[in-house]
Amino acid sequence: MARRLRFNGTGSGVNGCPSIHEDLDTGEVIVHGPVLTDPDDLSQLRHLSEGEVPVVVPRELLVDFAPKKSDRARSIITLEEFDRLFTRFAHTAWRLETRRRYASDEITYTYAEFIAGRPVDWEGRDAEWCAERRAQTALGKRFERVRVIDTPPTTGQLYLLDNARRNSAVGETILGLRRSDAERVRLPDEDFWIFDSRLVALLNFDDADNLVDVELITEPASVLRYAMARDAALHHAVPYEEFAAGRAARNE
Repeated sequence: MARRLRFNGTGSGVNGCPSIHEDLDTGEVIVHGPVLTDPDDLSQLRHLSEGEVPVVVPRELLVDFAPKKSDRARSIITLEEFDRLFTRFAHTAWRLETRRRYASDEITYTYAEFIAGRPVDWEGRDAEWCAERRAQTALGKRFERVRVIDTPPTTGQLYLLDNARRNSAVGETILGLRRSDAERVRLPDEDFWIFDSRLVALLNFDDADNLVDVELITEPASVLRYAMARDAALHHAVPYEEFAAGRAARNE
């Protein structure tokens, strides 16, 4: 069975070598780089067994991208602390949404209206949330989301496509990404926010799609991995209106 490998980073901005990957199941680290071949160098190595290949990597690669702790304690924050992140960040707040449904959506009045086929009054239902977002974007702050969408979209994803009208109206940028593209570029199957490219709020859900807790991640190498996922998602995502327009065309 193939390993589940995560790309941690590379010491080269040109050819991607040398690089570090991490086995998500065992915690083992895979390093690849130029092979050490000089006989005089090889003669100095201890415990080099048959089948082992020595490679040369810059010290900075290990410092920047090797896992620092295998037993790092999770930093769980309260929902109140999570909410405060949306007014205390300085520049950018960016989210990846990967789930097919969110249980919290399905207990709202807006979801009931949407399922019933009635026009949803987003502003009336979420006036306080809308006012806060407008206040933050008026300060020059940017809110962006990429939502992964299945083919065909699930009911929950269709609800969020309609919901995107509200987000856009208060200044958020909402993009859609086909799940096939997300899988092709190996985006993490996680929901998270990145604030100011320096901290990550990882949203953890149970099997019933309920938000269980929020984990704050500040380790630079870990934050960088999420930032790389953000860049990949943004490269392939398109404005949510394209998904909404495509659905409207099929229904005509």
